[in-house]
Amino acid sequence: MLITEDLLHYVWKFRLFNRMGLRTTDGEEIEVFSAGMAHTDGGPDFQNARIRIGETTWAGNVELHVSSADWNRHGHQTDGAYGSVILHVVYKDDQPVIMPDGRKVPTLELYNRIPDELYQRYHYLIFSNQAFIPCEATLKTVDDITMRNWLTRVLVERLEKKSTAVIEALAVNRGDWEETFYRLLAANFGFKVNALPFEMMAKSLPQIILAKHKNYPLQIEALIFGQAGFLEDDFVDEYPRKLKEEYNFLRKKHKLTPVEKHLWKFLRMRPQNFPTIRLAQFAALVINSNHLFSKILEVKDVAQLRDLFANAKVHPYWDTHFRFDVESKSSPKNMGASAVDILLLNTVAVTLFTYGKHLQKQYYISRALALLEYLPGEKNNITDDFVTFGVKSTTAFDSQALLELKNSYCNYKKCLQCAVGNKVLKLS
Repeated sequence: MLITEDLLHYVWKFRLFNRMGLRTTDGEEIEVFSAGMAHTDGGPDFQNARIRIGETTWAGNVELHVSSADWNRHGHQTDGAYGSVILHVVYKDDQPVIMPDGRKVPTLELYNRIPDELYQRYHYLIFSNQAFIPCEATLKTVDDITMRNWLTRVLVERLEKKSTAVIEALAVNRGDWEETFYRLLAANFGFKVNALPFEMMAKSLPQIILAKHKNYPLQIEALIFGQAGFLEDDFVDEYPRKLKEEYNFLRKKHKLTPVEKHLWKFLRMRPQNFPTIRLAQFAALVINSNHLFSKILEVKDVAQLRDLFANAKVHPYWDTHFRFDVESKSSPKNMGASAVDILLLNTVAVTLFTYGKHLQKQYYISRALALLEYLPGEKNNITDDFVTFGVKSTTAFDSQALLELKNSYCNYKKCLQCAVGNKVLKLS
């Protein structure tokens, strides 16, 4: 058998070994009352185990290795953290473990105690070459409750990872949630291609400056386009000429330095996604909802939250333009439903979750999850493949959880740390 330490952890945690006639390698009788709590940081693998060895019941830590010799190979003999180990659990005992004080650590050998069927299931998951995920052949045997509970867990893990960037940004902005949300929103407005210049523009134009001009839409548009570097040219059309005139005054007033225009990318993009259109939409949203994050915290209905973005009206000039001074066929330029949903997914849901977690307010965490359940699921190769194997993906809650499951668990074959993998091992 090819035994891994992960498998030993799994077998010990769930006590899936033959427990009849357990004895240490020195012949003392063993009874396991509690396997302890798995410990992933430095130190012994399981803490607070409760085990009877001989006539004495011990409470302490348990260390696991494939072979006893790993104790010394890993340097535990000189590490004081392992002085409280009450039992050494190994697959194969090939070397006694002696502590510096001369005490021999009691050892339990699991050789020939792990069921062959369990090992075969594990070997199939970890070492077979499946095209998509390790458990694809047996995934349909997993019940809906197990799948749903686990997807909820991994979705929260995904949001917690994303919240790290929000907290870092919050620290940079000295605890200002409005400014933090404004900058994160701007970066996501640029999507992947123009995320960096959008973020740079927002950093160069603090939200507090825009708030001072909340009653003057033209000035807000001038500030945004000007700071983006698009008002340096000489224009023919009246609208950009007015923007430039306003911006030249405001630039001096607020001592602003614009972003370099060349940073923005137009190449191989649909005109509807040109940075000029995205900037116009961003300006419309700022005009429509000053102190946007405060409004998001107040709006309880998810449909109203979506309307907050969808109802932001872009300046009429852009109905017939994709660039300044270049007229085009008339077409609406307000944000489409898919663009709104992407912003709600990547910015609003993540920030709401982080806000609730940071302030320990479950209400906002629940609102973030409810928003993801409301939004339609993303379509990509990963979600499509999961659907093929019987896992639904109808909402953003589903698709985001499936992405995390695939990228953080399946790709690394962490089947023993996955509730779905655990279920497959028991059902197969």
